[in-house]
Amino acid sequence: MIYEKAPAKINLTLDVLSKRPDGYHDVEMIMTTVDLADRIWLRPTTDHTITIKSSHRFVPNDRKNLAYQAADLLRKRYSLDYGVEITLDKNIPIAAGLAGGSSDAAAALRGLNRLWNLGLSLDQLAVLGSEIGSDVSFCVYGGTAIARGRGEDITHLPAPPNCWVVLAKPTIGVSTGNIYGQLDLSSISHPQTERMMEALQTSDYDKMCASLGNVLEPVTMGLHKEVVILKEQMERFGADAVLMSGSGPTVFGLVKHESRVPRIVNALKGFCQDVHAVRMLGERIVVD
Repeated sequence: MIYEKAPAKINLTLDVLSKRPDGYHDVEMIMTTVDLADRIWLRPTTDHTITIKSSHRFVPNDRKNLAYQAADLLRKRYSLDYGVEITLDKNIPIAAGLAGGSSDAAAALRGLNRLWNLGLSLDQLAVLGSEIGSDVSFCVYGGTAIARGRGEDITHLPAPPNCWVVLAKPTIGVSTGNIYGQLDLSSISHPQTERMMEALQTSDYDKMCASLGNVLEPVTMGLHKEVVILKEQMERFGADAVLMSGSGPTVFGLVKHESRVPRIVNALKGFCQDVHAVRMLGERIVVD
């Protein structure tokens, strides 16, 4: 049996540059992994099928599951008939803007590469991952990076300065396609991507906080007032900087001093149950 960890990501920046002819958007976003993770076990089977088992009742166990798609892609691409049972222990909230499904798919790619002795590099797995979803390539590597194009063009960046991250997800679901569909490219205020890159290069915590930005945040906040309330409460109770991750609805706050974390967490639990205090990981996954 093979074990893989699938960390969540947050967006330090998310910019949308244009709409592509294929219907997707050209993006430019800086992401980093945090220490909130799903756990993935992969066990070989003799029945030549892909089986998904999950601790969460809302996780699909068929082709809609991105980990299933990862296994299916590898089998078809390399003409394999191996069977596998993939068990997902979910800790990352679903449909939260934290790339839980994408990270599961990336972990499945890494784990099956070992289980089936394919000998593929992370770069090769990331290319395969881009066929599954926009965030999968980044999740194959983990760490901190700027993603461009549809999300598949990855440039690695230094890890962010050490701090706490408080995550809070309201009890609503958000459709990524719907949020992108309502984005007006002619009126968005672009985040300071270059300034964020400088903050990471110099490990400048204050500059990092001042450079957070997400063009999807106003769209989601306009549709879901719960996101507005969470952001206001995080700021009120002492987070140094607050932003929505991805298309939402999860909001995260950066907190430098650990003594502030319990107060923020306890305050947020009055507004939503799904609250986590985690550390940034920031470093790339290393394959032996």
